[in-house]
Amino acid sequence: MKYLVMVQGSQADYDALGGKASAHSPAWSEKELRALSAFMEELNNDLAESGEMVDGNGLAEPAATRLVGLGADGRPVITDGPYGETKELLAGYWVLDCESLERVTEIAERVLRSPAPDGAPVHPVVIRPIPDVGGGDV
Repeated sequence: MKYLVMVQGSQADYDALGGKASAHSPAWSEKELRALSAFMEELNNDLAESGEMVDGNGLAEPAATRLVGLGADGRPVITDGPYGETKELLAGYWVLDCESLERVTEIAERVLRSPAPDGAPVHPVVIRPIPDVGGGDV
């Protein structure tokens, strides 16, 4: 079964990664950033070696986001990020092919233990099964 494993974040989290502290999160040091990078590299390597990794990536900060919707008149409305009304957005993801929900939950628990500075927020990791609805790639 394939699963989408998502990590969430906010613009403040991205700012903290860039060295800008806020009431939401302390600034990350170079040492903390290196530790996070090493952790993610090891996790991705382990998932690739086990054959469970299908795809995965971190995403650009919310400020680089564009929202395309429809206005009341049916015409497109384009808004650039970040969005004040949105507390958390998708920060990164993995598509994993795991033998069970229990296995993908173990991986999500590992993601939760990624290094971070004291006082940094810990966002939940979201797991969504990807149903095989036709046997072909979308």
